[in-house]
Amino acid sequence: MPSHRQRETAPSQATTNPNRSEDRALAALRRDFTGHRIWRAVRGGGHLGDWVASLHDPSAGIDPTVIRSNPTDLREALTDEAARAEAARQ
Repeated sequence: MPSHRQRETAPSQATTNPNRSEDRALAALRRDFTGHRIWRAVRGGGHLGDWVASLHDPSAGIDPTVIRSNPTDLREALTDEAARAEAARQ
């Protein structure tokens, strides 16, 4: 006999994962700074560490590697890198 009660389901991993906002920040950085390869460094014990960007397109920056402790600081540094690269081209 069918039940008319709505089944309760476990929350999805996407809604319970505390790193979800960091995943979105990483995706946004990768989307906005395509001249860099961007990833999270891994600390001992497998924990995520610093935010890292390595330069792949010389027109996108000056420094070959940029490392910051959070996505906001990395975004700011990569924006500065783009401005420095633009100034170097002129």
